[in-house]
Amino acid sequence: MRTAGLAMFFLPLLAGQAPDAIATANRPLEGTATIKLNVVVNDKTGKPVPGLEQKDFTIVDNKQPQAVLSFEAVSGTHAKAEPVEVIIIIDAVNLPYTRVAYARDQLKRFLKQEGGQLTFPAMIGFLTDKGLDVQGVPTRDGNALVAYMDQNPSGLRTINRQQGFWGRDDQMQLSVRAFDQLSQFTVGMPGRKIVIFLSPGWPMISGPNVELSQKDQQGIFNTIVSLSTQLRSSGITLYDVNPLGTSDSGSFRTFYWQSFIKGVRAPRDVQIGNLALQVLAFESGGRVLNSNNDIAGEIETCVRDADDYYILTFAPAAADGPNDYRAIQVQVDRPKLKAQTLTGYYAQPQ
Repeated sequence: MRTAGLAMFFLPLLAGQAPDAIATANRPLEGTATIKLNVVVNDKTGKPVPGLEQKDFTIVDNKQPQAVLSFEAVSGTHAKAEPVEVIIIIDAVNLPYTRVAYARDQLKRFLKQEGGQLTFPAMIGFLTDKGLDVQGVPTRDGNALVAYMDQNPSGLRTINRQQGFWGRDDQMQLSVRAFDQLSQFTVGMPGRKIVIFLSPGWPMISGPNVELSQKDQQGIFNTIVSLSTQLRSSGITLYDVNPLGTSDSGSFRTFYWQSFIKGVRAPRDVQIGNLALQVLAFESGGRVLNSNNDIAGEIETCVRDADDYYILTFAPAAADGPNDYRAIQVQVDRPKLKAQTLTGYYAQPQ
């Protein structure tokens, strides 16, 4: 099976309107003179750990320890450096219609907790065949967001997609394009954004029977670089909560995404699976939650990451050339604690 035509989609995806798509995709949204990391430290049960100090952290960039330029421990809603906003998106493109209704009900349950008083300002979005639509006024009033949902039904199919391989390609295109729309929506919004997709993820269209031409690989690589840079520059941490819950927990797709989490350093290394939602979430420092029917509780787990976390910055070494991929590790000098943060970035020549 061959993915002919995919390059026509992936080459101009994030460059949008401009004809010089490759050059635009390779151009960073911000310099890489300083990298900021939002770091959640989890105990062995996966709960965030407060109370750590700068001396407890080591940043390793491309296997080289880096000096921490600045450090802030954020506890509760009292961040000095940045506000936090939550964007929750219901994926009506990739969810079966019946599960869209379940996702909506579970989201309403989350929003109504504590009498509808949310810890952080939140917005609701819908991904449909018409694209990504996000309610544009962040609010701590969960009841107001429930009312907004009631006035905006989601899950309608407006495109008669093809079946089989090319039908999955339609889903993939609609889904990945949503990140360009998300980046445009968040331009100018200050602070950290917790973006939670209620989604099983989109088709990864990868495997031994899928062949990519050099043009396909270059186009997908450009898209990966642009997505990575835009998400980082926008302060977005992605989360994936699968509303299919335990009914999907034993399926191939719940773990297959882990085959694609190694950072892509060159076009020859790409597969379409590198653009999977679960992969993007993991690489951004978020969580992938796909084996629980308590979707409201899983949303709460994601939002809890903004209660206690750490902001660290460092200055990376000069890039060796355009799109120089750098793997990041944050090590914690405490037993049984694990850092959750950005796994890598694309450095650019200054």
